[in-house]
Amino acid sequence: MGLSTHVLDTMHGTPAAGMRVSLYTTGGAEGQAHRVISLVLNADGRNPDGLLYDSQSLKVGTYRLVFEVAAYFKARGVDLPEPPFLNQVSLDFGVADLTQHYHVPLLVSPWSYSTYRGS
Repeated sequence: MGLSTHVLDTMHGTPAAGMRVSLYTTGGAEGQAHRVISLVLNADGRNPDGLLYDSQSLKVGTYRLVFEVAAYFKARGVDLPEPPFLNQVSLDFGVADLTQHYHVPLLVSPWSYSTYRGS
């Protein structure tokens, strides 16, 4: 159980190795977001340390994942307009059942993205 993420680069058909991702808790006082962790995805497009939260650390509440999309594609040599169409992709989601695993994948190109609750 716990919380994980995985990013696939749909432009190149590969995992998004090297993309920076930050995880925030949200919904606190005045809706403030507090950064929990910032990391760079490994060669498989995942957190090199495994879960973002293990089952003991994950709490019921709201969270935000922020993916540094433009910086990733620029580093891959993609010629992006200025400003880029997608700079950061922020996904806000809720965790309601601590007995389940929450997997938040992102499929992304410089012009589009898709997400879903994975397993």
